[in-house]
Amino acid sequence: MGKSGHGKRSYSVNANDYKLLEEIGYGASATVFRAIYVPYNEVVAIKCLDLDRCNSNLDDIRREAQMMSLIDHANVVRAFCSFVVDRNLWVVMPFMAEGSCLHLMQTAYPDGFEEPVICSILKESLKALEYLHQHGHIHRDVKAGNILLDTNGVVKLADFGVSACMFDSGDRQRSRNTFIGTPCWMAPEVMLPEKGYNFKADIWSFGITALELAHGHAPFSKYPYMKVLLMTLQNAPPGLDHDRDKKFSKSFKEMIAMCLVKDPAKRPTAEKLLKHSFFKHAKPPELSVKKLLADLPPLWNRVKTLQLRDDAQLALKLLPSAQQEAISQNEYKRGVSAWNFDIEDLKAQAALEDQD
Repeated sequence: MGKSGHGKRSYSVNANDYKLLEEIGYGASATVFRAIYVPYNEVVAIKCLDLDRCNSNLDDIRREAQMMSLIDHANVVRAFCSFVVDRNLWVVMPFMAEGSCLHLMQTAYPDGFEEPVICSILKESLKALEYLHQHGHIHRDVKAGNILLDTNGVVKLADFGVSACMFDSGDRQRSRNTFIGTPCWMAPEVMLPEKGYNFKADIWSFGITALELAHGHAPFSKYPYMKVLLMTLQNAPPGLDHDRDKKFSKSFKEMIAMCLVKDPAKRPTAEKLLKHSFFKHAKPPELSVKKLLADLPPLWNRVKTLQLRDDAQLALKLLPSAQQEAISQNEYKRGVSAWNFDIEDLKAQAALEDQD
């Protein structure tokens, strides 16, 4: 894929120029490492995609990575370069030292963030969506796990593992028929693949992400996959509750309600949503978000702790159901892990639930 620049810098496509350090993210078909790019002695992130476990062919994935390297926006994570190592595709990206908003909530803010912080994070993410939509991309997996933070409070939207470039078609409104994403964040029209969908699907996911940041978990996150699909299609859209969510402003509640309309045609565009009164007084993230990050252990230590927690939850699932019930009454199943964009494990789970 050749060299790719970062400003004036270029990064080589030789694996020997990179030294892998700690694991900082994991998913069904990818692992993310903190790494050193030896020629510059610079810390980078490398996503290693296991091509045998990916449900896309290599050409599609290469095209995806190539597209990521053309991205040029302050709020979007871009790829410096990508290349194949054995049966893995390595994608070299900037290192976002604080990980994802999901990581941060799981580690230190289990009940979500305060409204001024949410406002800053959402505004930066929305600027990223506006840019992507203007350039003909649907992100397809907007969620707290894909909003990354840097130590100085910079917020970037990550993970185009499931997005597709539609720019070459010349038709930015063209809908897609591929069933991709994570169910709790998925727009109703995406769950009905025969209908097709467009960039407005990201606006629904953005609304769900706002609720996730407010509560520490997405709506319906404690339910199994198939139930989430049914509830999204049949129930009234989720939102902030008038009584339970008293601490949140009227304009925040209204902004979320505008995103979570079942008819995509009635949802605002990212550009229009940015003009909503909720975002008028958003503080710069280096002020509001940076405060959240004080006194936290380094990202790789946090990831290790979360992995141990996930392993414990897996062990719990193997126990008889009565024991599970006793242990997990106070447990709340939260969102799919950060950086995870593989839908295969979710499809398999849905098939099992269908058999039940």
